[in-house]
Amino acid sequence: MIATYGHGTENDFVLILDADDSLQLTEDYIASLCNRETGIGSDGLIRMVKQSDGKWFMDYRNADGSTAEMCGNGIRVMARYLVERQLQPAGIFPINTRAGMKYLAVPEEGDISVNMGHVEEIFGEIEVQANGKKWIGYNINVGNPHAVVFVNDVADAGDLKSAPVVTPADEYPDGVNVEFVQKLENGELAMRVHERGVGETRSCGTGTCAVALAATLDSKGRLPATWIINPPGGRLKVEIDGHNNATLTGPAVLIKDVEVKDVDVVRN
Repeated sequence: MIATYGHGTENDFVLILDADDSLQLTEDYIASLCNRETGIGSDGLIRMVKQSDGKWFMDYRNADGSTAEMCGNGIRVMARYLVERQLQPAGIFPINTRAGMKYLAVPEEGDISVNMGHVEEIFGEIEVQANGKKWIGYNINVGNPHAVVFVNDVADAGDLKSAPVVTPADEYPDGVNVEFVQKLENGELAMRVHERGVGETRSCGTGTCAVALAATLDSKGRLPATWIINPPGGRLKVEIDGHNNATLTGPAVLIKDVEVKDVDVVRN
């Protein structure tokens, strides 16, 4: 079986084409592929399935094999795969996810834009603890949960080798992605992120959308708003319209194909 390795602003993924939905990938198998010491190494895995209506579905899994709603960087990498492998014409097309249908604008070359859907603040105070420090922040939902805090310097979060403590914990029964955001003098934002089920990653697409809304709220701004956000892995643009719909724009790159051991096929 052939898997493909790619990334969006260094948020990296293993992609497996399963057009007929016949592969059964266990959590252990996914974790083994994503393991950076013994596998291909990535922040997550994307299984690409073609639905009965002809649209593609993104089965996204975290690096530990757990299920996630979607991934803003990953869906752009999947779209690049579909176009480069001539499985989907360039242009505007949808990809279905557990967070709903997402529409993408995919040129033959260059940055890809994806309509990430509704981004909303969940009201109520949340607290994040990391590196012996505490911050009060924003609870943001982008189809998956995010806790966003503003720091003087992104280094204040420490090494992020362990998950930050977020309270109240019952706000996030399935875990939460945590973003640490620094406002830069040029009006842009720097960020670091600890993703649930993964650890610190070089970028996070849904995280940048959460950061964009939190930054608008924190600056007492109004929508529509546009932010340039700089995770460690690169540069992304997020536009939020007057109805809280976010569009994420950034690069997506396929690096290499890798032969991996076969997995079980579903028997009907």
